[in-house]
Amino acid sequence: MANYQGVWKLNTQYQAIGSQNWPMQPSIPLNVTATAGVGQAIIAFTPPAFSGVPAVVTQYRVVSTPEGIVTVGTDSPIVVTGLTNLTSYSFSIQATNGVQFGEASTNANTIPVNASRGVYAGGLSQTNVIGTFQINSGSGENSADFGDLISSFAFYNASCSSSTRSIFIGGNSGSGTYHNRMEYVTIAGEGGSTDFGALKAVSTNQGNQFGSYFGAACSSATRGVILRAQVGASQEVVDITYITIAATGSDTDFGDLSRVAQYAGAVSSPTRGVFMVNQGNLNMEYVTIASTGNSVTFGSIGVYSTGGPSGAGDSTRGLFVTGGSNSIRHLTFATTGTAEDFGNLTTVSQGQAFMSDSVYAVRAGGYNGTIHTNTMDRVTISTLGDAVDFGDITEDNYGFSGSSDSHGGL
Repeated sequence: MANYQGVWKLNTQYQAIGSQNWPMQPSIPLNVTATAGVGQAIIAFTPPAFSGVPAVVTQYRVVSTPEGIVTVGTDSPIVVTGLTNLTSYSFSIQATNGVQFGEASTNANTIPVNASRGVYAGGLSQTNVIGTFQINSGSGENSADFGDLISSFAFYNASCSSSTRSIFIGGNSGSGTYHNRMEYVTIAGEGGSTDFGALKAVSTNQGNQFGSYFGAACSSATRGVILRAQVGASQEVVDITYITIAATGSDTDFGDLSRVAQYAGAVSSPTRGVFMVNQGNLNMEYVTIASTGNSVTFGSIGVYSTGGPSGAGDSTRGLFVTGGSNSIRHLTFATTGTAEDFGNLTTVSQGQAFMSDSVYAVRAGGYNGTIHTNTMDRVTISTLGDAVDFGDITEDNYGFSGSSDSHGGL
């Protein structure tokens, strides 16, 4: 045995232990974080400060809670698969040097493994079809059938959602009838819609009208705010109403816009809803979702919309697809002012559905000036840039709406 004397440095201690063949376990892996995916989580970390004796980490072991799924790997990151969507997990990790495992880390941040599901319905082509897809699918995917609306036809309807329920509002029957029906689906499930309630009557110069057409809606986790827009033939109104998403029944008066609305779009943070009010002008207006009152000027969208804009975003940034172009504009919810250029869609579009989670926004379908399309493309909300191809909806469509279980208003 070597004779180590005097004040030992740390590496000298390790040499002494090694020469005496005293195996030691590695210390705890550092800086452990977890990021959610679709049915999986990505566990990132840095190696332990002490690799043990022998001084080489040969493997890491991750354990998920609940379910106790064990996943091993040799380096960061480690992908844990087989997780249940819409379930919250935490994760611990430990290292081994081939002799024994060291102490496990404390649980990494608890995360909801979220399928980030988008649902859409209505339109000129798909009539009463409800479709669905996973927004955060890694490589993109085509949409799938979810069920059918009660309404046989819902052209230029509106929609909003909580994390569990999506509500489809109004639309045109295609024969000059303006729907006043609201219907909902449970996003995590599948099947036909259920009646939510009827839109309230609003006053026009030709008497009370009940429908909603070319309107828009946005939402927080609990409340949907509806821009009623056109309620009958050439009857465009300033009315804003609201619903409690977890309940059923009619809408309630919220306040008024500064001008009548038509071909409107909407996007929201958890506190503020922003509307593109009308085709052919640049104005955006906003409301505080949890209160009531008239809308307030937000700023200019910066690009004229020829019809059918739509919005999506995360909790801090809103995106608008302006309608009639391939332009994407972005705004910051907490401030006011002119929206700025974000990038371009893969095609010119209007009357599309636009859905998001906290990371991505996906445009589905639309009218490109010549034909209805089935295109879906996606952008990363936090960065600027052009959209990339994501997949296809089940058939060409436009004049429909969509929402998700994880948009920026939640």
